[in-house]
Order: sequence, then C-alpha cells, then structure tokens
Amino acid sequence: MGVVLETVRIRQAVGKGRLMASELNNSNPDHDHSKEKLKHSSKEEMVSTTTNSMHRSSSRPQLDVSRAAIQGDSEDRNPTILLPNQSDDISHLALDIGGSLIKLVYFSRHEEQSPDDKRKRSMNKRFGLSNGNRRSYPILGGRLHFVKFETGKLNECLDFISSKQLHRGGIDSPSWRSGTQMDDNIVIKATGGGAYKFADVLKERLGVSLDKEDEMSCLVAGANFLLKAIRHEAFTHMEGQKEFVQIDHNDMFPYLLVNVGSGVSIIKVDGDGKYQRVSGTNVGGGTYWGLGRLLTKCKNFDELLELSQQGDNSNVDMLVGDIYGGLDYSKIGLSASTIASSFGKTISETKELSDYRPEDISLSLLRMISYNIGQISYLNALRYGLKKIFFGGFFIRGHAYTMDTISFAVHFWSKGQAQAMFLRHEGFLGALGAFMSYEKHGLDYLRAHQLVERFPMEAPCIGGKIHGPPLGNLNEKISWLEKFVQKGTEITAPVPMAPPGTTGMGGFERPSSRGNTLRSDASAALNIGVLHLVPTLEEFPLLADPKMYEPNTIDLLDHGELEYWFTVLSEHLPDLVDKAVASEGGTDDAKRRGDAFAHAFSAHLARLMEEPAAYGKLGLAKLLELREECLREFQFMDAYITIKQRENEASLAVLPDLLIELDSMNEEDRLLALIEGVLAANIFDWGSRACVDLYHKGTIIEIYRMSRKKMQRPWRVDDFDMFKERMLGSGDKKSQPYKRALFFVDNSGADVVLGMLPLARELLRRGTEVVLVANSLPALNDVTVLELPEIVAEAAKHCDIIRKAAEAGGLLMDAMVSIQEDGLKNHSTSVSLMVSENGSGGPCIDLRQVSSELAAVAKDADLIILEGMGRAIHTNLNAHFKCDALKLAMVKNQRLAEKLFNGNIYDCICRFEPGEGQL
Repeated sequence: MGVVLETVRIRQAVGKGRLMASELNNSNPDHDHSKEKLKHSSKEEMVSTTTNSMHRSSSRPQLDVSRAAIQGDSEDRNPTILLPNQSDDISHLALDIGGSLIKLVYFSRHEEQSPDDKRKRSMNKRFGLSNGNRRSYPILGGRLHFVKFETGKLNECLDFISSKQLHRGGIDSPSWRSGTQMDDNIVIKATGGGAYKFADVLKERLGVSLDKEDEMSCLVAGANFLLKAIRHEAFTHMEGQKEFVQIDHNDMFPYLLVNVGSGVSIIKVDGDGKYQRVSGTNVGGGTYWGLGRLLTKCKNFDELLELSQQGDNSNVDMLVGDIYGGLDYSKIGLSASTIASSFGKTISETKELSDYRPEDISLSLLRMISYNIGQISYLNALRYGLKKIFFGGFFIRGHAYTMDTISFAVHFWSKGQAQAMFLRHEGFLGALGAFMSYEKHGLDYLRAHQLVERFPMEAPCIGGKIHGPPLGNLNEKISWLEKFVQKGTEITAPVPMAPPGTTGMGGFERPSSRGNTLRSDASAALNIGVLHLVPTLEEFPLLADPKMYEPNTIDLLDHGELEYWFTVLSEHLPDLVDKAVASEGGTDDAKRRGDAFAHAFSAHLARLMEEPAAYGKLGLAKLLELREECLREFQFMDAYITIKQRENEASLAVLPDLLIELDSMNEEDRLLALIEGVLAANIFDWGSRACVDLYHKGTIIEIYRMSRKKMQRPWRVDDFDMFKERMLGSGDKKSQPYKRALFFVDNSGADVVLGMLPLARELLRRGTEVVLVANSLPALNDVTVLELPEIVAEAAKHCDIIRKAAEAGGLLMDAMVSIQEDGLKNHSTSVSLMVSENGSGGPCIDLRQVSSELAAVAKDADLIILEGMGRAIHTNLNAHFKCDALKLAMVKNQRLAEKLFNGNIYDCICRFEPGEGQL
C-alpha cells in the first residue's frame, strides 16, 4: 500500500531507515483519544460516556517501513512511498450480528490504477498538490459495501466472507494476489449479541477472533458518521412522501437516537462519543413479531409486515367514532378515526380469534406499537428540549407504513414542533460503528463531498428479503440479468430464479409482493449503494454560498418531469447500446454485455419510476451519471470513442482557416464571432435526439456552418454586450484582462475545437491564463481530460499563441518531459494554457464534488465559462459565483426551451453574471 508521508519523514525512512513503525502510529496527535469505559448499572438505567471518540483497537498491524522506496518523481513535495515489506492484509471488515440479521460493512480497494500522467504530475507540481493524501497514515481510498444476511443463514454469510477473503484484506489485496501467507492471528471487529453467541463458530470456520465493540457506542458512532458524511442520509416520511433533510453539521448536536430492535433504546447524543441512554421500552419489534406470530401464524417478520398491507385496523381497534356515534371529539382535537383503544373491539364475548382477519390484527399491532414508540420518543425529546429525533433499527427497515405511523405520532403529540427522521443506512449503524473502531481508517476526516454513492446492479436484497451474497464477477452478473422476465415495459422478476427447493448460497426466492411489481414500501428498505471514498474530491471554492447551492435546474420531484426524462432515456437506450457495442468491435461478448447493460439500466429506471427517492434525492445530474456508471459496470469505458476521434480530426482540419478568418476581424467583431462560434458548435450533442437526427443529414462541418449562418441576435438570453464591455471596456476606458479563466468544456469535435479553443486563444492573447476543465471519465461524446492534451497539441501546430501557452502550461509532450520545478520559471513570460479534470463521470457537473486539482486552480480564477446543456442549463443555470461567470449553451430540447426560457429548440443562451464578490 502506498502511504503518503511528509518530505522530511520520507527521506528519513528511505535514506536512513530510522523511522520506526511506532513513530508512524503516533505521528498524528489528533488521533490520540482518551479511553473511558462505559458505565452500566443495569439495562434499564442510564448509560453515559464522555469519551472524545470510539475506542481504537490495537489489533491492527504496525507499519513496516523497511526497504521503503519513493514511487514516481523523487522531487515531488509529497511523493508516494512503496512499502514492500508491509502486510496489506489489514482486516477491513466489521460485523453486527443481531438476532434476526447479520450486517456486514467491508472495504475494497480501487481496482483501477492511475496512468503515469505527465499532465497531472505537471499540475501537481505547479499547484503544490501531492499524489495522495497529506496524512501521515493511509486513508482508505476505495469502496464501502453494505451486505445483510439472515442470522439463520450464518453459513451463507461465512461462505461469502471466505469467498472474498474479507477477513484477510480481500482478494484484491497484494498479498492475496501474490500468494503470500499471513499469520493466523486475525482479529475482526464485531458488535451485537451474536458477536458473543457465534464467536466460536467464526473461529472454527474462518480462523478469526472477534474484537467485540460496545453495541451502543457503535450505533452512535455509525449514526454520527452518516449524518456528517452522507448528504442525503436523513429523511422524513409523512403520508407516503419521503423528503430528504439536509443536516447542518455545525448544528447537529444534540439529537435523540431511537433504536427500535426487539426492544427500544432511546439515546441522547451530545457529540462524537458523547451520549447517554435516557430511556427505553420493552415494547418494540420483538413484541410485534412475537404477538403477531401467536395471533396470525405468520412464519417470519416480513410476512407479518406484508400482511399488514391488506389490513383494516378499524375492524379490531376501537375508534373515537365508535364511542361518539361516528362523530369527532373536536373539543380535545380528536377525529372520529383516532384510535381510542387498540384491540378495543375484540372484547366481544361472541367472537373468537378465528373470527378476526389476520391482516387486521397485523395492522392493529403495527399501529399500536409504532404509536407507542413515537409518543415515548417525543416525550423524551420534550424532556431534553430536543427537536431532532432519528429512528432506526430492525423494526423500521424502510417500511413505509411503520415510518408514517411513527411520524404521525411525533407530529400529533408535538403539535408539529418536532419531526421524526429516518436514516437510509439505518440497518447498518452498528456494523459501520464497529468498522470505524479500527485504528486510523481515515473515515473521521471524510465529509459529504468526498463520498460518492453508486448503485451497481449486484445487491440481491429485494422486498425486505435477503436473497444471498452479492454477485461475484461480471459473467455471473450478466447471467443473472439474462434471467430478467419482461412483461411489456415492466421488470417483473428483478432477482435470479432458483430451481424449486434450492437453498443455500446461490438459492433465490421470488420476492413476496402485491401484483407484478415490487412495492415501494418494502423494496425501499435495502436500496443503499456502495460508498466510494474519494479523499481527493473537494467543494468548488468559487461558489458564492455553498449551503444555498443546488446543482439541478430541473425538479424531478415533479412526476411529469420525471416521466418525461425517463422516456427520453429509454428512447435513447437502443442507440446508446449500439454505440457501446460498436466501440468494443461488435464482438459477441460486447453484444452480450450490451444487452445486460440495457436490462440493468431499464431496471434502474423502473425502480426509480416506482420510488424516485429509492436511491436518495434524485436530480437530473445523478440520473444521467447513473447511466454512465451502469455502462462502466459492464466494462464499456468509452462508448463514443471512435465517434469522438473522427469528429476531432474533421474539426482540426478546418481550424487553421477559422483562425485566419478570426484574425482578419477587428476586436469587437472577433469577440462576437467567437461567442457565436461557441454557441453554434454546441449543437453537436449525442445526448440529444434532435441532434442525433441532424447527423444523418450532413457532415459535422456542414452542420457547423449551417448553425453559424443561423446565428441571429438577440438570442433567447443575450448578455453579450455586458460581457463585451467587461472584456473590451467602454469608450476610452480599457478593461483590465482577467487573471485566470476556467473553461468548463463540453463535447468533443467542433464544440471544443471550433468553439472553445478559439475563445480560449482570444483570452490568452489578452494575457489571461486559461484552464480547460474537462470530464475525468467519459460520458457520451463529452471530451475528457485525457483527450484534451492531444487536441491542444494538434491545434498548437497551427497557432503560435496556443503553442507557447501550451508549453507554459506543460501540455505539449516535449515540454512536459523537460519541465522541472526550475523549468516552470522559464515559461513565465507566456501565459499558460492548462487542462484540469473536473472529478465528474457524467454529462452534468455538481460543484459540491470536484477534483482537488480543479479546486486548486480555481482559487485564483476570476472568470468561469460554463458551456453546454449539461453544465450550463441542466445544472448550474441558477448557480452564483464569487467571480464573473459566462454561461453559454444552445438549447437542444423543446420541452426545456419552453419550460425554462419560454422559447424554442436551438435557442441560444448567453448569460453573463458579475461575481457576487465584485458587485
């Protein structure tokens, strides 16, 4: 594992070998925590702790720096160090073994390796960025997975752990790949009653010892991390409507955490590691399941919940209306439908248990216990003056009616002053807390902008039922998806079907559901994705007010909008599959993967159409990136690669003539022609159906020329004159040139070559440093950060301005080889043209999560140019910045043109906004 160290310590470790492992482990004073035992008087008494953080186990191996060597450029300020003798088999697995479910949280490393990117090294050197993290211990750069098993299927859980070697660092660890043996003294973190009950079984089957963590400490630590780190973790649920709540990290504490398992614990949380158990009740999930089993003969908890969906509790419960002749008791605010007495109608002497419907009994039980939990929780919140109440535990499990009932109770008793909130990862609080108890995992320092949640088509947890371990490899995943049963446009069997009687690993059951599709209340329970931990993501520093920033212009909470965009994506799917398969040579393997991708993405759309909030707060940016992630999941890394190459070549061929034409104009006419060129070239977008149709009517150059000819002012949004005055000045008063401009470029081909590059050249000519900001990963025909240097190098052959600026910015290959730290000074006479990755892999950009590289170059920028539908209209149309911003796009969607601008397709948008810090 590469570990980033401070320069002085690197030289000590590599040159002298004097840096001991104990020094490394003690090098971060912020991680020295006091350790104070929890004090328990009894289960019913208060439990409190005042520790600053969770206890850190000493079971994790020490760092071995013998034979350490610098990786890459030895002149880097913060180089990566290879530790050849370091055991990488550090257990990144934690368990929460409950009475009903086993919850696993495990870490896997990134599979992809960063290429030896000279451009990136040049940027790192220029802006003082390290190749990795600046911490003196390794932060986890990889993925956190969340998996559940029924406790009764413990053997399946152990088989899964063994198959992935999770207790030994995972099958992606270097030592596993090299066949290196590790010692048998493996210790993994665990919490829950099963950590004691099944300790011997895990020792026998896996050869591991369990380091048992306090259950309540784990719950609190897990909740605190999720509330701080996941932007859309908490939500309310009233009358079937889920609404996400943004938690202010500076005003998070204190809050009430109500954990509803077999019984109920109510915990007042005052900070990290600071909590006390203030109350509880023995009437919880176990009560519901126990009484339900006796009264309805249901065989499991989910069956009992399922039964409640068809119930009518008024056949069992005595209502206010039953007492007052169908009338309300309005004087004290009770409606006729209010429950006066749970099970009150069963006191009839003429009826036996068999005379009552099990469905009605199940619903009455559910409401009785949920109302009771809600009321007790609110009374405790009132006692401590708290407004924030979070509910979690096995009893909740994402069940819509349960959440609605608890929410109603809290709202009713508080008269709307308090609200019940729920957590998307609530079932994994304990396991996540146990995971965090490992030493120096780095999670304490991660924040919302450094976590990306993705939803691969691999988690077989549907309808609240556990269907087995995650799929192991791509072929297994494709085989699974080939078993989808389609009926019209509905995916009716989104889990693998097993032969009758199949049990054990690989055995699957059809989820119990009403009708042909899964209900939102049941299937939403386990819709959580894989958390990608990306320490190099940062918040864009030029946002005027990050707290008020909302990237998405389109509100997908509007069902009509949601339906429209799902239709657009569905109609575009066959063409996208064709392009993806063609990019891989049209092989049989590519065709099979293409079909699997189509099945998977269609299933995502069907799931989100049924429950838009299933994957968290849904915006257009997230929806479009989900499509690109799904392509990558089936190993289509760049579906439009051949198209982009062809369009780049065609555009570069006519670039010299365009530059000659522009140079013949005066500066006012040239500036207008440049903006017209950007707008005209933005017509090329393979994500637009209207534009795809254009490609069948002419070549890229013919379409570009046609688009230029149709440029007529005023445009639909036309702030060109404001921009011209800022650029050129007014009358005799000349404007100062911008210092640094960030160009958020869009598509390959004419868009970047004939549109944005000539505009960048104009600013370079005026003494402005220019940074071309491009996608980190491919999306449709968007140009990527890896493609731009080659495009710039080709353009530089025809233009001295671009060539000199590209040399100064380290973009030309020969220049990059020669540039050293002193070499940067040799180019100081020319302004630089640089390229930066944006951190995105989709056609839109959420400026709450950008690359650390972009965040560094943005700090001195005083002009932002956002170009294209995805970056300037779908997202960021309403974004405000500290510096000047120019938003340029051609609208290629009729519905969007009408909704946002009261205009038509192919309308042009040129919006110039002075920086809020400069007004």
